[in-house]
Amino acid sequence: MLLIVAMVFASVAAAAPVDILVLGDSLTAGYGLEQDESFPVQLEARLRSAGHNVNVINAGVSGDTTAGGLARIEWALADLPDIVIVELGANDALRGLDPTQVYQNLNSLLTRLSKAGCRVILTGMLAPRNLGPEYSAEFDQIYPDLAERFDLLFYPFFLEGVATKPRLNQADGVHPNLAGVRVIVAGILPLVVTALDEVMVSARVK
Repeated sequence: MLLIVAMVFASVAAAAPVDILVLGDSLTAGYGLEQDESFPVQLEARLRSAGHNVNVINAGVSGDTTAGGLARIEWALADLPDIVIVELGANDALRGLDPTQVYQNLNSLLTRLSKAGCRVILTGMLAPRNLGPEYSAEFDQIYPDLAERFDLLFYPFFLEGVATKPRLNQADGVHPNLAGVRVIVAGILPLVVTALDEVMVSARVK
């Protein structure tokens, strides 16, 4: 009888979906898109079609900065995610905010995620080139430095393959359209699968 109960509980545990939190700004919130066209929804659809049992939680807030993401991290962690995709910094760069402060904000946020035991995928952002080479170089370097410091899975540029391509962006030339979102999902998908594999291995070890 005890063996049967144990098997039932093991089956339920195995069936539990992996929760993936996407902490970001308008690029992940789905600005200008239908609800089912946003990055989190499209990512979940791709993962589920590949046989992965996941819930992807949209914690994107349009206009958010790294300071905003840090301010709401406790609220975001209330969902107890297994994996967190961090996509923040685009608005900091557009406002020309001090890269040192951006680094500190992300460092504090990643420290909190590390303490919570989340597997983190950090996505990088590039500063607009009209802010000058010194600013761009300092800002761009934030992400690889933090990825190395925290030993994170790292996707160097969230808009890789999409930025500056009109057919993949909305009329504002900044936010991806559905085709652009699909390009982003396809690019980051291998990293997400790697994170899922790591989470599953960790669960079995426990």
